[in-house]
Amino acid sequence: MKLMTRMAVAGIAAVFTLAAAAADISGAGATFPYPIYAKWADAYKKASGVGLNYQSIGSGGGIKQIKAKTVTFGASDMPLKPEDLKAAGLLQFPMIIGGVVPVVNVKGIAAGAMQLDGATLAAIYLGDITQWNDPAIKKLNPKLALPATPIAPVYRSDGSGTNFLFSDYLSKESAKFKSNIGANTSVQWPSGIGAKGNEGVANMTAQTDGAIGYVEYAYAKQNKMAYVMLVNKAGKAVAPSAESFQAAAANADWAHADGYYLILTDQAGAKSWPITGASFILMYHQPEDAAAAGEALKFFSWAYANGAGMANELDYVPLPASLIAQVKKTWSTEISAGGKPVWSGK
Repeated sequence: MKLMTRMAVAGIAAVFTLAAAAADISGAGATFPYPIYAKWADAYKKASGVGLNYQSIGSGGGIKQIKAKTVTFGASDMPLKPEDLKAAGLLQFPMIIGGVVPVVNVKGIAAGAMQLDGATLAAIYLGDITQWNDPAIKKLNPKLALPATPIAPVYRSDGSGTNFLFSDYLSKESAKFKSNIGANTSVQWPSGIGAKGNEGVANMTAQTDGAIGYVEYAYAKQNKMAYVMLVNKAGKAVAPSAESFQAAAANADWAHADGYYLILTDQAGAKSWPITGASFILMYHQPEDAAAAGEALKFFSWAYANGAGMANELDYVPLPASLIAQVKKTWSTEISAGGKPVWSGK
């Protein structure tokens, strides 16, 4: 697979900005899916002439902007609970599936060479494990020459779905983490270095000796970062990949998920990546600008139909056909203006 460099990412961002100049669609939110949304936006602009202005500001910002009605859609990697959707007049649907990956900057440690489990990772972010040669890390990596380098945890400083997925996983793996920090888009980390966005965490981790961070997998691959293997719920050490994300998502019961409220962290299965998550789109049941909502749904429909290959190139997992059909039915029955569906079905 051809890896994208930081320059290539910047190029996509530039194209994305240019596309936005004549945009008919506006959205804001999660940085987790930004690489694929940017790639889709460029291709859709060429295919349709319609631009997309997507602000990659984090899930917390996306939720705020859609509630403030400053954008046509919001994007969040933390699904909103059914009661919160109802209170705001919103609905949500999944758009893409990917994984959050711990990455390290430890001299002599290559990608995939180190493995951690959830309890040890939680202890690192709680500040209970402070050096790379700690006995808990050595026990998991008996063949690695681990230095006495201090660990520098890097965390997302902005409200984000990546924060939610990471903290939700650690809360499931550590009772202390759950009680002291908990799971949310924004949490109070006890120590470490804050950075904004997946881009910021990737850059800060790469620049800091002894650092550990967590980013969406595309950012780890683009920047050729040393990702960590994780011991999953089945007790197996697995690598992050489209295959392990798909394994985690395989048993997801979307048909019975109220308002598509489903969290994919810490799933069963020997091949499952434990920090897998879906990224969601938030829209109003009764949008004030029906034309803009319709254009947004045309873009999402196009992405479902034409974007799977591009998603695979960036190691995201496209939604299964049965789930896409379910989502489109939701559009037809639950998004309307003046008593008529906003989406034409094309």
